[in-house]
Amino acid sequence: MSLSMTGSGEIATPVESSKSAMTWGPIFGGAAAAIGVTLILLLLGSGVGLTMVSPWSGQSSSLGTVGVTAAIWLVVVQWLSSGLGGYITGRLRTKWAAVHTDEVFFRDTAHGFISWALATIFVAGFLASSLTSLAGAGAQAVGSAATAAGTAASSTASAADLPTAYFTDALLRPEQARAGATSDDTAATAEVSRILLNGAAAGQIPDDDKAYLATIVSARTGLSEADARTRVDTVLKRIDDAKVAAQKAADEARKAASTTALLGALSLLIGAFIAAAAAAFGGSQRDEEEDLLVTPRI
Repeated sequence: MSLSMTGSGEIATPVESSKSAMTWGPIFGGAAAAIGVTLILLLLGSGVGLTMVSPWSGQSSSLGTVGVTAAIWLVVVQWLSSGLGGYITGRLRTKWAAVHTDEVFFRDTAHGFISWALATIFVAGFLASSLTSLAGAGAQAVGSAATAAGTAASSTASAADLPTAYFTDALLRPEQARAGATSDDTAATAEVSRILLNGAAAGQIPDDDKAYLATIVSARTGLSEADARTRVDTVLKRIDDAKVAAQKAADEARKAASTTALLGALSLLIGAFIAAAAAAFGGSQRDEEEDLLVTPRI
């Protein structure tokens, strides 16, 4: 506290209020209202979003459309819930006496912002808890699938042994591949699988492997060498098309996730601004009219 002296020698002491500028009651009230509206709107958005997704081919919206729609809905949720919570915070606060107008405006906006922050933290914790529960259920399902897959994996080569098996096959390929493919169907099928897997890992299948595949196909199906080579090229093209489709789907998912994250951050910024502005608006409406206490003269 600083003291100053007037020209007449009197000491002037600044007037300070004994009450805090922070009023938690309206803050918690506005936060509770914002949380309730947010949960209602999120459930409504989830219901609408589920109508956009279908397990049937051609009847579901694209991943990008679903992601953008969800992000836009988050902006709407923040707009409505933050506006209502901030307005309630501003209207419920008790009027400050002998406080400058600019200070009143600042305190109202600060109350609205803090109310929004509390509501956002609660909703984020609620969503994180829900996602954790879903992740736990998914982990149990994955564990069960892994147990079942472990039994089947005992009869197949591991992924680490695939390159060695592929190069071993290349070293031991017989000169007369047609006779070997005809006499041992199981070995021929396993070798073809290893060639295809190695090609998928390397990104392409060498020409000598293609010629070897054509020889095995010709021996197993009775096709001519030319027709067998055409069939091999057709199957390899289908594999490449499937890889391109998978990469395209992954890229669309990446773009949708990026757009959702950016719009989600934008929605939070909008919510903070709307909450502060609504609290200031509610506070101005609260202070428009004054109740005057009239005391009679003695």
